[in-house]
Amino acid sequence: MRTHIGNILWLKRVAPSVCYDTKSSYLLNAWRRQSLWLGAAQRREGSAGSRWQEEKSEDGVKWKQLEHKGPYFAPLYEPLPDEVRFFYDGKAMKLSLAAEEIATFYGKMLDHEYTTKEVFQNNFFSDWRKEMTVEEKKIIKHLDKCDFTEIHKYFVDKNEARKALPKEEKQKLKEEAERLQEEFGYCILDGHREKIGNFKTEPPGLFRGRGDHPKMGMLKKRIMPEDVIINCSRDSKIPEPPPGHKWKEVRFDNTVTWLASWTENIQNSIKYIMLNPSSKLKGEKDWQKYEVARRLKGVVDKIRFQYRFDWKSREMKKRQRAVALYFIDKLALRAGNEKEEGETADTVGCCSLRVEHIQLHRELDGQEHVVEFDFLGKDSIRYYNKVPVEKPVFKNLQLFMENKDPGDDLFDRLNTSTLNKHLQDLMDGLTAKVFRTYNASITLQEQLKALTNAEDNVAAKILSYNRANRAVAILCNHQRATPKTFEKSMQNLQTKIDAKKEQLAMAKQELKRAKADAKVRKDVKSKSNVDKKKKLLVKLEEQLMRLCTQATDKEENKQVALGTSKLNYLDPRISVAWCKKFGVPLEKIYNKTQREKFAWAIDMADEEFNF
Repeated sequence: MRTHIGNILWLKRVAPSVCYDTKSSYLLNAWRRQSLWLGAAQRREGSAGSRWQEEKSEDGVKWKQLEHKGPYFAPLYEPLPDEVRFFYDGKAMKLSLAAEEIATFYGKMLDHEYTTKEVFQNNFFSDWRKEMTVEEKKIIKHLDKCDFTEIHKYFVDKNEARKALPKEEKQKLKEEAERLQEEFGYCILDGHREKIGNFKTEPPGLFRGRGDHPKMGMLKKRIMPEDVIINCSRDSKIPEPPPGHKWKEVRFDNTVTWLASWTENIQNSIKYIMLNPSSKLKGEKDWQKYEVARRLKGVVDKIRFQYRFDWKSREMKKRQRAVALYFIDKLALRAGNEKEEGETADTVGCCSLRVEHIQLHRELDGQEHVVEFDFLGKDSIRYYNKVPVEKPVFKNLQLFMENKDPGDDLFDRLNTSTLNKHLQDLMDGLTAKVFRTYNASITLQEQLKALTNAEDNVAAKILSYNRANRAVAILCNHQRATPKTFEKSMQNLQTKIDAKKEQLAMAKQELKRAKADAKVRKDVKSKSNVDKKKKLLVKLEEQLMRLCTQATDKEENKQVALGTSKLNYLDPRISVAWCKKFGVPLEKIYNKTQREKFAWAIDMADEEFNF
């Protein structure tokens, strides 16, 4: 369903009394919800309300006017004080400015787990030596002879001093940050002031990556104006580069929504300065993304019937495509993209799976036809899963693996291009990511229905919500390392629980004594005291329950990243509707920034919304 804001308002204006039949009721409801969103957005914007009524172009044009100040560049390097020294083989050594700056990147991270990893150490040392002078290269040949201790201590002390600044100094820093936000953090888009997402270029440092990324420790170089492409409108004032510099290029491309871009040096990926998630264009894009996923709901049964039918096809190409589509649907696997050899980590998706990435078990742990997956997915996060599959899938996998070496492609008749073309033929706009978004959102909705008890208190309902979200995160393989502060945090929480239990035990004793006293005295004062003690007991029991619920929640989610799916794959209208239906404050689910990002969903969804 292609519905544009301008069209909605136009329809309401020219046909206010049109009668709709049953088939049209879905469209009418969508228009009504969208109109509510627009109305609320207009109220928020005040005099700028007309921006929501502007007609959208059908030819790919995103804006007519775009003016901004360009990116704010990371400050230049400040040399270390003379008393902060670097040692090599026990001797103090003065480094060149370039070498010293890179040494500080490593020194800052001495207490981090990354600097204990061999890959990180090797990549850092290799890139560091490239920036050394000839003389420095002759002397510094082994990382284990380098002593960054004083550098590390200098930055730790500097950080502590910043935290200990008096209130007046902190206020000055805050005001400076606000000044930068005002100058660089807003743009003019079609006559309206819009907030920009992150207007700062990333400072130089050492690449970390996620999981066991083979490029961790490599040097992220400083972004200069000569690296940056500016995008604005022809009639706007083109941003001025810093003195003595020039832009790589200035473009006037109104078919894209980015304001500036550059290519980072580690993975040669393009980085963008974009509009803030709460902006009009971003909100529309988000809404359209979830509407595409909702359209899949109407055809998914037909698609599933077709790929099951193709499992028995005489064409090997069709069989492989059908099994791959089954994995994308049921396991939320990414399609996978071809990469040049050695260009990035050995990460794979569904289409690029190799024979070595799966093992077949006729029976495992009491289940039949189990496929054991083990490979590096996006961001070098390991995907490990044992999944019982349907018998025809299992037999097809056996067939696909016949007479192949471990390094051979599992789906040798399939690639992402042909799969994506097939998906487009099945439904306009369909991609593997749409499947992922659909399955994630449907899973959340179903889990919330199954887990939420209307009689629970708010803390218990939030635990149910996080458990539903966790089911989605596991489906999408959104993992994280256990936070370094986890054990300490749990100890502090357990201390609070133990203290609350003691308070509860004392309260029970006091209530018992109060009841005994009231039985003897039989007066109003003693009876009132019993009521008071009962209320205190109920309050303490609720507090203890909240603490225990919080501990359970922390423990269950210590290695699961709930945020990724919540912000990128789950239709926010499901969460908004759930909050409204069960009386859970929205701020318990979304923080302020997230509520701004999903303003369209908050205004559109009522408690009866169904994905």
